[in-house]
Amino acid sequence: MMDDRNGTTAAVTRGVRRALAERGYASVTEFPLGNGRRADVVGVDDAGGLVIVEVKSGVADFRADRKWRDYLDYCDAFWFAVAADFPVELIPEDCGLFVADAFGAAALREAPKGRLAPARRKALLIAAARLAASRLHRADDPWLP
Repeated sequence: MMDDRNGTTAAVTRGVRRALAERGYASVTEFPLGNGRRADVVGVDDAGGLVIVEVKSGVADFRADRKWRDYLDYCDAFWFAVAADFPVELIPEDCGLFVADAFGAAALREAPKGRLAPARRKALLIAAARLAASRLHRADDPWLP
C-alpha cells in the first residue's frame, strides 16, 4: 500500500498534469535534465514552450529541497505544485504555484516567463520526444530492452 506522502505526490502530479493539459501542454514525468537533476513534470506546448513543475508532498519535502533552482535554466517557466493543506506562503514569490489534487489544479500564481536559448530548447524537445516515445513503446512491448 502507498504511504501518505507517495499518495499525495501521485495525486498532486496527476492533477497538475491535467491542469497543464487544459493549458495546452503535453507532459512527461521524471524527466532527466542535462545537469543531472530530474524534473517531476515537464510540459511542452504546441509552440515548443517548456515548463517544469516541482511537486511537493508536504512541508518537510519542500524544506529538504535544495535543488529546485537547478531547474530554472531548463524551462521557460517554473512552478511548484502542492496539495490544498500546504502552507502556500512558503513558496517563493518568483515561482508559479499550483494547488492540486488528483482531479485537477488551480493556479494561485502564474510563473514568470523566461526564454530558453534555442540550442537548449532543441535539445530538451528532442529529449522529451524520445522519452515519451520510449515509454509508449515499452507500454506496448514490455520486452523492449
